[in-house]
Amino acid sequence: MTNTDWITSVKYDDKGLVPAIVQDAATKDVLTLAYMNETSLRKTVETGETWFYSRSRQELWHKGETSGNTQTVENITWDCDQDALLVLISKKGPACHKGEDSCFHEKVFGEGKSSKENILLTLEKLIENREIERPEGAYTTYLFEEGVDKILKKVGEEASEVIIAAKNRDSEELKWEVADLFYHVLVLLREQKLPLETVLDVLVERHNK
Repeated sequence: MTNTDWITSVKYDDKGLVPAIVQDAATKDVLTLAYMNETSLRKTVETGETWFYSRSRQELWHKGETSGNTQTVENITWDCDQDALLVLISKKGPACHKGEDSCFHEKVFGEGKSSKENILLTLEKLIENREIERPEGAYTTYLFEEGVDKILKKVGEEASEVIIAAKNRDSEELKWEVADLFYHVLVLLREQKLPLETVLDVLVERHNK
């Protein structure tokens, strides 16, 4: 098949639609479930940005056309029955119209734990809340109140501890020091108002070269 021949092989339902699961290419977080028809799927492939079909308005819509929160398509795969699509994207801004990173942000069952894939983003969100709320006695509150010089000092100290642990071939100590370094770097990014996502975008771009 050529680059677009596969589009006609998609098994659309009786209304000409196919469900499209949108997933963040960097974090692997599921962002939304939308629907495409053949026209919106072609426009998605042609433009490199997501286009969907609104079942309520019965019209095509370009994600981010009004909000600016566009989604650049990295790749598209289909399931074994060819009746569902998985769309991996790099996003600009939140995916949900409510301003959340993902449409699946309201937990309705189970406590769950942060996965290894998204723990840094979870920690980033916690640090953001700490900066806003400034709970008394919290270490993160202390860092923000002390300011950038203190934060930079801690980043430097933790980086030195990483070097020492690695030099000593102490893997047990090294894992703790690297975790401390990651945390303080995230605090620094927040202080500088630089989202972790922009750093992940750089890594994705480098990986794809």
